[in-house]
Amino acid sequence: MLRDPALIPLSQQHHNGLALCVLTERELRADRSEAAIRRLAARAIDRYEIELTNHFAIEEQVLFPLMERELGASPILGELIADHRALEAMVDEMRTVPSAELLERFCDLLRRHIRREEHELFQDAQQRLQPGLLAAAGKEIDAQAVRVCL
Repeated sequence: MLRDPALIPLSQQHHNGLALCVLTERELRADRSEAAIRRLAARAIDRYEIELTNHFAIEEQVLFPLMERELGASPILGELIADHRALEAMVDEMRTVPSAELLERFCDLLRRHIRREEHELFQDAQQRLQPGLLAAAGKEIDAQAVRVCL
């Protein structure tokens, strides 16, 4: 199913998150020196601060409440919020004790989280939310979304 225009800004941010994971893992395979790990952790922290905090806020303040209000409580929403908190905790840890293992865990969770949102949550939103409600949410999403060039 094609992505509804209302969700495209979030999908674009997902693309950036997946690109971060691919680049980080590729660079870790080539160089696991302390300097490389510090550089990769700094890049992950930078992307978190620039884009992921914005992304999490939009989902938690716009999309998730809309879905819960219109479609009812769903375990996936709580699980995705828990992922957000876990990713935030990993970033906090990267600030003080970066490691290759932490970067790999961060990328693994971020990738699984993104795929779950794209394949399950967004599909559900597109199929079950009334088009007018999704379009209205899309305007809010579009207005709040940070756009970053990689």
